[in-house]
Amino acid sequence: MTDERDDEAPVIKVTDKRRFADLERVEAGEPPASPPEDDASEASSAVEVEEYRAHLQRLQAEFDNYRKRVLREQTTAVEMAAEPVMRRLLEVLDDFELALLHSGEDVDQDRLLKGVELVYAKLVDALAAEGLERMHAEGELFDPSLHEALMQTGEGDGEPRVAEVFRPGYTLRGRVIRPAGVRVERE
Repeated sequence: MTDERDDEAPVIKVTDKRRFADLERVEAGEPPASPPEDDASEASSAVEVEEYRAHLQRLQAEFDNYRKRVLREQTTAVEMAAEPVMRRLLEVLDDFELALLHSGEDVDQDRLLKGVELVYAKLVDALAAEGLERMHAEGELFDPSLHEALMQTGEGDGEPRVAEVFRPGYTLRGRVIRPAGVRVERE
């Protein structure tokens, strides 16, 4: 069964003359004509570009402000991190000042020594509360990451051991901040 309307419909051929007109102009050596632009679409494109530019500038300004604020907050946090330690050390400083104030008087040496021992214990407690620990090195195997060899004795071929501690070493929260100054002896 055939559709009779197909036979009856006229065939329409559409030709885009602009394309052929541009081809003729180019062959003639003239620059191709730019397609006519709608003034409304050009204006809306310019407005859209300006909106994107303004949005980008706001984002850049926001990011710069964020970066500055974070830097300021980090600086403040680092500065304030030392405050609790300083408060504890100020208490020890006050005690030392009291001891020095009364040292000029005729005091019993035993009482003065006892007072200095109490202040020393308070200082050790304050530092230990912040994570400072004294390393025990005497009799241990020599470890260059924990010990600083200030002197060496013995001519043996054995493992080097710490024979004497001249200056104690300390760790802060498990990290060595000052190695122990030791005399190393080989057996």
